[in-house]
Amino acid sequence: MRLALFLLAIILVAGCAQQKASTTTTLFQSGNAPQGNTLTGPFKGVSFSPKSFGAEDFVQFFATAKETGNMVTWAGDWNQLGDATSAPYSIAQLSRSNGIEPLAIASYYSQGEGRMLRQLTDEARKNYIEYAARFAEKYKPKYLAFGIEVNIMREKSPEDFEAFVSLFPDVYDAVKAKSPETTVFTIFQLERIKGMKGGLFGGKNDPSKTEWDILEKFPKADLVGFTTYPGLVYGSPSNLKDDYYSEIKSHVSKPVAFTEIGWHSAASPYGWESSESEQADFVKAFFNLTGSLDTKIAIWSFAYDPDTKDPFKGIGLITKDGKKKLSWQQWLNGRL
Repeated sequence: MRLALFLLAIILVAGCAQQKASTTTTLFQSGNAPQGNTLTGPFKGVSFSPKSFGAEDFVQFFATAKETGNMVTWAGDWNQLGDATSAPYSIAQLSRSNGIEPLAIASYYSQGEGRMLRQLTDEARKNYIEYAARFAEKYKPKYLAFGIEVNIMREKSPEDFEAFVSLFPDVYDAVKAKSPETTVFTIFQLERIKGMKGGLFGGKNDPSKTEWDILEKFPKADLVGFTTYPGLVYGSPSNLKDDYYSEIKSHVSKPVAFTEIGWHSAASPYGWESSESEQADFVKAFFNLTGSLDTKIAIWSFAYDPDTKDPFKGIGLITKDGKKKLSWQQWLNGRL
């Protein structure tokens, strides 16, 4: 099955999460949470991924997230940054209330569906800039990201990608005007940049066809963000070469962030079976292989196994019934 289907499933899950979060979190908002970015990095944690959206599980998520580190990420439609009652605001408020730094990641392109959420008209462009500045002014976040796996956008829609390239500097300036200390960046899909599009990506691996040049499109970015899912390409963490991540230093002079890290633990799909032990081995390998990088952020994709399709349904650090996997302790042990 091609990655597009997997990503679509993830996006659908995330979309439902964001809609439910925007209403459910009103039950738990606790007044005026700290607005300043008082925590110091590096930052480690999980995406906003509660076991369910019942009140008890919602509260439990933030306790669990605090065990995993000091950051929670939200990723979704850029327009939500324009609504103070929406998910990114609620999650930022609750994160700060729990002593966790929020990271909002705004996008207007659906990687799985290969389409824009809306066309980048003059009005949409103006709104995106205004909404980004509004969120930055309210929370003074330590980090703020725009665009998810933007190299996939370039592969599928070069014209839309170039429109985003032209938008990014204006968004950067608007955020900095309201919150000068906020680190602003965009995010790339690492395996595809490395020319690794085979396996569950559905294409062919060709290390001679790398895409590192795309990084030059964003000279203003304060750091370089990546998602990384080597389990879509390699059958075992032992297949990862010693320079799998340190190679980044040959192409990047800025600090780096890993905003999605994942390896599944399920005994499926066929031909790509994994296990808790294999997932734990990857977590250990990730921290070992990134040790030489200036890594500011490391986020595991899901705290709890999500309701989605293979291989992502087994990607959490905790099972749906609340059992902590072998990877859980490896994640807690990991140091940036």
